[in-house]
Formats: sequence, structure tokens, C-alpha cells
Amino acid sequence: MNPVHKNIALWLVITLVIILLFHMFNQPQSKQQEIIFSDLINYIDKGQVDQVTIQGEKVKGKLLDGRTFSTYAPKDPGLVTLLKEKGVRIAAKPDEGSTWYMTILISWLPIILLIGVWIFFMRQMQSGGGKAMSFGKSRARLMTDKSIKVTFEDVAGIDEAKQELEEIVDFLKDPKKFTRLGGRIPKGVLLVGQPGTGKTLLARAIAGEADVPFLSISGSDFVEMFVGVGASRVRDLFNQGKKHAPCIIFIDELDAVGRHRGAGLGGGHDEREQTLNQLLVEMDGFESNEGVIIMSATNRPDVLDPALLRPGRFDRQVVVSLPDIKGREKIFKVHVNKVPLDKDVNLEILARGTPGFSGADIENLVNEAALYAARSDKSTVTMVDFEYAKDKVLMGTERKSMVISDTEKKNTAYHEAGHALIAKLIPGSDPIHKVTIIPRGRALGLTQQLPIDEKHTYPRKFLINNIAILLGGRAAEELVLHDFTTGAGNDIERATDLARKMVCEWGMSDEMGPLTYGKKEEQIFLGKELATHKDYSEETARKIDKEVSKIVLEGYERTKKLLSDNIDTLHKLAQELLVKEVLNADEVDEILGIKPEEAVETA
Repeated sequence: MNPVHKNIALWLVITLVIILLFHMFNQPQSKQQEIIFSDLINYIDKGQVDQVTIQGEKVKGKLLDGRTFSTYAPKDPGLVTLLKEKGVRIAAKPDEGSTWYMTILISWLPIILLIGVWIFFMRQMQSGGGKAMSFGKSRARLMTDKSIKVTFEDVAGIDEAKQELEEIVDFLKDPKKFTRLGGRIPKGVLLVGQPGTGKTLLARAIAGEADVPFLSISGSDFVEMFVGVGASRVRDLFNQGKKHAPCIIFIDELDAVGRHRGAGLGGGHDEREQTLNQLLVEMDGFESNEGVIIMSATNRPDVLDPALLRPGRFDRQVVVSLPDIKGREKIFKVHVNKVPLDKDVNLEILARGTPGFSGADIENLVNEAALYAARSDKSTVTMVDFEYAKDKVLMGTERKSMVISDTEKKNTAYHEAGHALIAKLIPGSDPIHKVTIIPRGRALGLTQQLPIDEKHTYPRKFLINNIAILLGGRAAEELVLHDFTTGAGNDIERATDLARKMVCEWGMSDEMGPLTYGKKEEQIFLGKELATHKDYSEETARKIDKEVSKIVLEGYERTKKLLSDNIDTLHKLAQELLVKEVLNADEVDEILGIKPEEAVETA
């Protein structure tokens, strides 16, 4: 039943019950005296009766003094004659004996209706939203062709993952093509990737491409407050799958139910482990699930139970990684299909300027650009709108209403000028994209660098240069303002963290050598969160601290020397920032008069 119709019917029933109860309890209650038939005759003979009502063999009446009475009278024709002689007013009603069922109905109907309403509310409060014993029923949604509008054409930037899943679709359409050489289709496919990379979108695309039923459920839908419900729902889910075979069962956010067993101390965790055990049995137990393919998505594969990941359960793990520059351009093309673009929009430049963006991030950027263009009453979305949206997503919203004193503004200008100048002076660093002293997000100013190409590994020299760039703001404050501010706090934290990783994790210290210090220990009772276990001596810890300090301080001294040698350029850049507030890459180059081939070579 339609929920709207259900609500209307419920209110009609409640209204009817209220009316009946009101009718029952609102009847005028009069005190009637029960008398015997002979007393009635005496009253009539004495002329004390004012009026009577005859209803079958029952007589009700009123005396002249106002009292009322009722009695049972035999069907005596002489009674009516006597009443006429004494001038008593006579009224007659049909006998109620013929409508006894109406009496019973009126008496019991309110109770029946109240019981019905109570049962209705109890059914609605059940976890399944339906029948009273639906706790163990699976909440999986069967997706049909009409409800699926996503295909592989809507998925871009993750070609390798898409290719592996297209093979699953081909098998479901033509199984003999793959089984003729003795192969078998994978029983389970696990989609692994960072949030927003398109794992659920891939599953929806498979549902749109495959001509088979597609059952979709979330991992959190299994576990309930009642013990045993999760395991029962798993059984019901696979029973549904067997009925619709060949089919695909998709479990989103698998880590909600598939976490490593033994991570709890009893209590509520036992229910989750029972659910996981049942899932393991259903995926590869004694009973075969021919034609049922399990697909799951998670962004936490590290916390999954090893029994889930073995061959025979999730045979294939498909990594859905962040898109590269070509993938981002394809994703932009998918999301701008419904957006009227201006001729000046260059998707290749946008793709290059969004390193590390996931598909969801790009969709958000396109949406922000369209909203900004609509706010400005434009008919098309221009490159300016995309640049605004990109800055908003990367750096935060401009806080134009924030009141900043001239002193703070000057401090911020020299701080950001220090970052920008060091980035321009050191060769091999990522190019400057934009420098601003307009507060964005939680920062008073920002210097944004964008890489020319994708980096998957970082050389030691690049990391040393990054530490120098991070300390550029602090060094500029010391040289020009002869004081320090808290604005460099995050820069110092990032530089120190980078230096410690170089020493402890990446073996990039000459003093400490190619060794790893600090074992990463998986805390099973914390859901396998990573914690660092100290596996070295106090003397080694002092050496590590000394080496970290050496890397950071050497980078700081290098930065101060570069800024001292170019102090006039630093002043010029800061003054331009104070005037314009925002400088792009071309404006920075124009102010500094520095060409890439003229960059200062430093050790």
C-alpha cells in the first residue's frame, strides 16, 4: 500500500474509533426504576402514569411526578385498552430482538478497532517495517532495469578496474565462453579504494550492464540489536540470491560486518562475529552458490578478516585508485555533459590543476562552478567559474568579512612571499599556481603549488626542497619583522614530520643508514588501528632526534640565506601582495623577473 494511503486509512480508523466512543459514552443516562407488571397496572388505575413507550415486550414510562420506570410486560391487548381509557400517551418502537447482532457489534466494535490499531502500530515498529517476525529477513533491494540508469559509459578514469568488471558482465551473459577451457568465474570481487573513487558507482554500472538480477545491501543492514538477526539476514540474502541465480549480490561498506574477528571482548561484538561467520559459510561452505557472484566495496581492506580475502571467497581484489591526469580529464568530460560550457573552458588545464582529486571531488568542483555561474546570472559556465570553484575546494571559502589589522596583513604578506620566493628560487620544486593573503578556511593566507606531472615516488632532494619551502614563511618573518608569529606553526609541524619520516621510515639519513625505526603494530583491540611500537634504544632515539633536528635546521639556514640574498625581491613581492591580495603564476614571474632557466642552482 502507498504510504500516503496507509496514513489516510490509519487516521480514518482512529477518527471512527473516537466517534464511536463518544457516541457510547455520551448517551443520556437516566435513572429508571425497575417495577413489576402488577405495579404498572396499579399506577395506570390510579392515573399516575403520564406516558409509556412500548418496544416489543418491554415497557418504559414516566409518572406524573417525574419518575421513570421500566418493566417487562406480556403481549396483552388489554394493556393498550387500559392505557387509552386512562388517557396515557402511548409511543411504540420496533422490537430490538431482530437486531441483536447490532447490539453485539456496537458493544464489541470499539474493542476490536482498538486491538487492530495496536497491532498496526506494533507491526510498524518492527525492524523490518513489515511483518511482526521480519527481524531475520534481509533488507536487500532487488534492482530492476527501470531503476538502474548507470552504465559503463558513466564511469571514467578507472579503466583497469572497469575492464576487470566488464569480464564479470561478459561471463554472466555468456558463461560458456569462459568455462570451455575449464576456468571458473570468481566467486567474489572486492572493490578497494579511497573514498570517492567510484566503487559504488562501478557496482551500479554493473547492475546496469548485466542482464541479471542485482541485490544491493549495506554492511550495516545486517547487524541489529537482537542476537542472531545478522546471521539470519545473511542466510535470507543468499536464499534470495539462489532463487534469482544467476545474479549479483553487492554488499557496500563491507568493513561494517567483516572486521577482523577477536577484536572485541564479548558483548555486542559477538553478534557481529556471528554475522561474519555466517557470511564466510555462505560464500564458500558445503552448499554451492552456483551463479551467485558476491561484490563488495570497502575503503578499509586492512581491517578485514583474512578468511574473507582468501581465494574461493573474494578471489579478485580490484583496486580503484585515484585517477591520473588523463583519468581526471575523462571524469571532467562525464560530469560537464549536463553543464553548458563556455568556449574558453579547457578541461586539460583543469585536470592538471586538480592533482589528487577523486571522482567525487571532481563532481563537487563542477557543481560548485555551475552554482557560482548561476549566482552570477551567467548563461554558460566559464573558466573563471571553474577557477573559483577549484580555489574554494582546495583552499576553502574566502572570508572577506574577517577584519584583519594592517600589521597582521603585513606579516601574512611577507610570510606568503617567503614561501613563494623560495619555491621559485629552488629548481625542481612544483610550480607556483597562486599566492593569496585573503583568509581562506582556517588560514590567513596561502601559497598554492601544483605539480606538472604525477609523482608516485619522491627523491630525497625533492623532500629536502619541500622542507626549505615550508620554512620560507618563518624565515621571512625573522629577516624582515625580526619576530616570530604563530602563523608558521603548521609549516613547522609538517616540516618536522617530513624530516622524521625521512629518518625513521625511508632510510634517507646518512647518520642512521637505510634502516626503519619504530615498528608499526596492528592493535587488534582497536579495530587494527596502526600504532608505532618503539623497538630501539634510548641512545638511538637521541640520534634520531639529532638527525631530524639537523635536517630541519639545515633547511632553515638554507632558506634564510636564499631570502637574504634576494631581500629586495622579497620586499617587492610582499608589497605587490599587499596591493593586489592575490597573485597568479604569471604575475609572480613578472614581479620577480625570473625565468625557469634562470633559477638559482643550490646544493
